Amino acid sequence: MVFEEIVRFYIISNSEEQPLRAWQGHKIDNKYFYCVQGSIRVHFVKVDNWESPSKDLPVESVLLSANESKVLHLPEGYANAIESLEPGSKLISFSTLPLDRTHEDDVRFSMEMWEIEAKLKRLKN
Repeated sequence: MVFEEIVRFYIISNSEEQPLRAWQGHKIDNKYFYCVQGSIRVHFVKVDNWESPSKDLPVESVLLSANESKVLHLPEGYANAIESLEPGSKLISFSTLPLDRTHEDDVRFSMEMWEIEAKLKRLKN
C-alpha cells in the first residue's frame, strides 16, 4: 500500500481508566488506522448531517490487532470511536489533512451520540 496523500501521523493510546475514545468526525480528512500493539476495535458511522446527525445511523466495527497486518481506511465523512481491548494497546493514525487545517475539520460528538454498548455486547457473544 502506498500512502501518497498522507501528510502526518500520530499514535493513539487510550488509558486503562478510559479505554474508549469516542466519536470524532472528519468532514474532509481521510484516516488510515494500523494497530502496532495489543488490539483495538474501531467503531465508525457515515455522518448524514454534520449540524444535526441522526442518532439512528448504523455503527460498524472493525477489529485491528498487532498480530495481524491490517490497515483500516475511513474516508472523509465518517466519525470514529476507538476502543482499546487490552492494556497498552496502540494505534497509528495516518491523516491526509495537515495539522494547521484540523481546526476546520475535527467534529466532536458526545459518547452517547451513537450506541456502542449494544454493539459491544453482540460482538462479545
